[in-house]
This record gives sequence, structure tokens and C-alpha cells, in this order.
Amino acid sequence: MAAPPPPLTLVTGPEEFLVDRAVAAVIAAARAAEPAVEICDMAPGTLPPGTFAELVSPSLFGEAKVVVVRAVQDLATAQADEIKRYLADPADQIVLVLTHSGGAKGKALLDAVRKLKPEIVDCPKLTKPAERMTFLRGEFRRARRAISDEAAQIVVDAVGSDLRELAAAADQLLADTEGAVDEATVAKYYTGQAEVSGFTIADLAVEGRLGEALEQLRFALDTGVASVLITSALATGVRQIGKVASAGRDTRDLGMPPWKVDKIRRQMRSWTPDGLTVALRAVATADAAVKGAAADPAYALEKCLVTIVGARARR
Repeated sequence: MAAPPPPLTLVTGPEEFLVDRAVAAVIAAARAAEPAVEICDMAPGTLPPGTFAELVSPSLFGEAKVVVVRAVQDLATAQADEIKRYLADPADQIVLVLTHSGGAKGKALLDAVRKLKPEIVDCPKLTKPAERMTFLRGEFRRARRAISDEAAQIVVDAVGSDLRELAAAADQLLADTEGAVDEATVAKYYTGQAEVSGFTIADLAVEGRLGEALEQLRFALDTGVASVLITSALATGVRQIGKVASAGRDTRDLGMPPWKVDKIRRQMRSWTPDGLTVALRAVATADAAVKGAAADPAYALEKCLVTIVGARARR
């Protein structure tokens, strides 16, 4: 039989998805140890005065119980005092889980809980792209699978900052694929979204894959991607090669993650300064064209891709 979870767990932080996952993990551990365990999961604001004492009262037959009290920072003083009284003399068969959103609100109860050295699960808000990348890679590690940095970047760019949606995207990819997930696999799902299509086209162009770049360009335009987003991505792709090439070995000031630098270094092997100049001029011409200087933006973009691929071969 599996070991039961700790008798007291404090889940703290504002990220609701991580909070829900932490609570679910405690419940799963309790059920693994005792399948008949009783679960009492109180939604925020649904703990009337006096209710907590009833929830944590020992069962007549001594059955195990998990009691979850959410958003304890919002409890009234009387309710918080009930919890503190229980913590002074907890019941053996009760597993108590308290969630707190962080901050100073409800600090007295929080301090009382921390003094008992509970199991603490931190659930911070993941505001930086790098943090969401780490989260997504962690989803794959949990399943004993791998996702490349390039593929993870595509998913994060396409899905956005919502962790539930990122976790759902990871679940979808894990269910539909086998082995390591790479950029090509992810592109089948997310090509066509604005953030992805432009940069996918740019990567293909600077790598000299003209046929694929033209195919993705047509697909992007057919699915409503704005032409200016594509020229912007092309400009970024070409400029980044120039930046990495100029930086030499010291790329710390470029503000790029290591995986991005490695990728650009692979791309720049077939580029020279003259070729980059030609490519940048082609992008500038295409940018003006899609902003009204030409009658057919699609043709201007196709011509730009042809020029970029041709410039790549210049020596």
C-alpha cells in the first residue's frame, strides 16, 4: 500500500492551475493509501462558522479523511481561529490541505500554519516566457518524454500564458505522438497562428528551404495571417543572424536563450555579410509592398522569399 500524504499541506501562491494540481496530488496520494478515504473539498467562501470543527471531527469508525480549505486568506477571524485551535491538537486520521493566495492577507493564520512545518507547495504566477517554457518541458518530463526547445517555444508562442491551456496542449501532443516532440511535429498543430507562421516562414527562408517556405506562406495568407506580421518575422530572422554573427563567442548581451543562439548559429553557416545585406533590402522592399506600395502583397512576399534564399548562397 502506498504511503499516505503528510497530515498538513500548505499550498500557497496565486496560480490557480498549480494550486488545483497540488490539491489533486494530495487527494490522489490519500486515495492510493486508502481507497475509501473521504474527501471534503471546500470551495472558497463555503465554510460557514462552526463547519470546520465538524469537518475535522474524527469519524466514528476511524476512516481516513482529506479536508481541503481553499482561499484561507479570505476567512473571517472566527473561522481562522477554528483552524488554529484544531492545529493545536490535530486528529490522526485527518489530512488537512490549506490553500492561500499569497500576500499579507490572512498572515496570522499563515504564520501559525508555517510554525508546524507543513508540507509546502509554492504556486507562483509564471509571468515570464522562460518560466512557461520550463513548465511545458516539465509536463513532458512528467510523462517521461522530451520536447525540443524550438518546439516548446512554438507551443508557448501559440498557446499563450494560460497554464491550463499549455498543459492541455502538452496532453494533446503526448497523446498524438510518440518519442521526442520536435519542431516539425508541433508545426503540424500550430502553423497558421500569427506568432508561429511568420517565424516558421522566416526559419525556412534563412535555411534555404524555398519550397517549404512558399508553401507555408500561402497557408498563412489563406488562414488570415497579416502580411505585415510575416515581413516583421522575416526581418527579425535575418537581423538575428547578423547579431549572432557580430557577437562572436560572447552572446550574453543579446538577450537570447542559449537554445535560440545555437539555432541561429546553425542557420548562419551559409550566410555572409553581403548576403545578409541583400536579404534585408528584400525584406524592406516587401514590407513597403504589403503596406500599400504594391498591388499584390502575396507576390511581393513570394519574391522576397526567393531573394532571401538566393542571397543565402552568396559567397
